[in-house]
Amino acid sequence: MAHPSIEISGLRKRYGSVVALDGLDLVVRHGEVYGLLGRNGAGKTTAIETMVGLLRPDAGSIRVLGLDPHRDNLNLRRRIGVQLQEEVFNPYMRLAEALMFLGSFYPRRAAIPVLLDRVGLTSEAARMYGRLSGGQRRRFLLALALVGEPELVVLDEPTAGLDAHARQALWGMIRDLKAQGRTVLLATHHLEEAQALCDRVAIVHRGRVIATGPPAEVAAMGRGGLEGVFLALTDDAGKASGPP
Repeated sequence: MAHPSIEISGLRKRYGSVVALDGLDLVVRHGEVYGLLGRNGAGKTTAIETMVGLLRPDAGSIRVLGLDPHRDNLNLRRRIGVQLQEEVFNPYMRLAEALMFLGSFYPRRAAIPVLLDRVGLTSEAARMYGRLSGGQRRRFLLALALVGEPELVVLDEPTAGLDAHARQALWGMIRDLKAQGRTVLLATHHLEEAQALCDRVAIVHRGRVIATGPPAEVAAMGRGGLEGVFLALTDDAGKASGPP
């Protein structure tokens, strides 16, 4: 049996007096699409940033593809692709050139014309990043996450700002990644998205996982389907403040 792609136990992270992660436990199996659901301030982005080595947790253990995200950061970065909510990118770099440059750091690199076509940016290949619309930027950042042919793809709100056509295209790409045997961790506010794409989901509330399982099983925990269960379990999330 393959080892889990992500194993997290007892993860804790504070920002001063604010508790962002409060003993979070999570296991993502190899080859599945796993959804993180939670309101702003629940701890999703903080958890993701610890997984990919951008933050050090205060306590707990993390293994991603069997590696420690901090001690083995360089090896891990060669095997994962990450799209965060907030990305700072050189506005003067042209898309195809940027993908070729960044792809050169990976052992494997996707074919740039194919990758641009997959995210619907073929006609923008020679355009500078700073001249893209908000939706185009989101699609390009997804291309950056996929340029190294990653084993694990981590997506934090990837469809934010996308129109319906672009969202459906991205859903198709996520399904393709699963069909290729890759693992996808998807943080999303869209419950419809989680139901359509995810093998399992976790509802994160105040820095902890409070429910997990296949979407249909989580939906069966209460009334009103997945949305009803989500709302019932997180109805006091707005009282907590801090990083998402």
